[in-house]
Amino acid sequence: MSAGRPLVVWAVSDGRAGIEAQVLGLAEAIARRRPAETLVKRVAWKGRAGRRPWWLVPWPMRALDPSSAIAPPWPDIWLAAGRATLPLSLRVRRWSRGRTFVVQTQDPRTPLQPYDLVIPPMHDRLSGENVLPIVGAPNRLTPERLRADLVRFEAMIAPLPHPRAAVLIGGKSKAFDLSPERAAAMARQIEDAVRDAGGSILLTFSRRTPDAARAILAARLRDLPGVIWDGEGENPYFAFLAAADCILATEDSTNLATDAAATGKPVFILKMDGRSEKFRLFHQELERLGVSRPFEGALHGWTYAPLAETDRAAAEILRRYDLKAGGCVPARDAA
Repeated sequence: MSAGRPLVVWAVSDGRAGIEAQVLGLAEAIARRRPAETLVKRVAWKGRAGRRPWWLVPWPMRALDPSSAIAPPWPDIWLAAGRATLPLSLRVRRWSRGRTFVVQTQDPRTPLQPYDLVIPPMHDRLSGENVLPIVGAPNRLTPERLRADLVRFEAMIAPLPHPRAAVLIGGKSKAFDLSPERAAAMARQIEDAVRDAGGSILLTFSRRTPDAARAILAARLRDLPGVIWDGEGENPYFAFLAAADCILATEDSTNLATDAAATGKPVFILKMDGRSEKFRLFHQELERLGVSRPFEGALHGWTYAPLAETDRAAAEILRRYDLKAGGCVPARDAA
């Protein structure tokens, strides 16, 4: 980096909202600490190249769709998330002749040497000299953003009675599913709790929510005071988190639970179909920190220190970047 100019940071992903939020969150946290220009890069592959394992894409620049806009000059800091970025992340340090500081979130399940820093969730149980495990996943949530979005949606939310329960519904994944039966039971439990408390709901679904489950939850909960976002228009997700007195999140999503944990508000975890040892460890850690509890049909409150893992990770990125740029290597990183 030349003296006097902002850092150039690339936030690289395949563009899926939950994945892109991780690198944007880190980029924004870096920019809060130091002048930085963030460029969003969405990786797209020609043909079937994007479905192949990273080791079967030996010449990634040839396989990239031109819309990806991955080309020199290389950034000061490369922040990448998701399997689609791996063939590139593994080579950026070489392509840039060592000048780009390469960061990968999640467990890349590749050799770790090509990265300057890997930031996986603790429940992945990954370790190494260039590994910084964090609770959950990086996110874009800040007190300032919550306040700003709450103002934007104030007319919609202000009339709603307290306690307001933000309900964050995930969906189908490798480990979990949301069957119609589970959705119906979940809806009954949420409806009873909100009615008993005299409150309201702020309900949002993810792209992974099965259509049948979405329909059941929306039909059962639409008579409660509140808002059910239908996916049209501006997304009130951050406003929902800001306005909520408590948050209910399905157990299948690290991102949803991490966002909720960054608010400092009580987080109830909604049971889904399926199970995962990694997610069991993740939720166990949230419970240990006093963030979350299983939802047992009643709304109540408690306090804890909001998680600030994205800021911690950004500070560590800059610390290591400075050491590398200055020709130094942290003692614990020495080969």
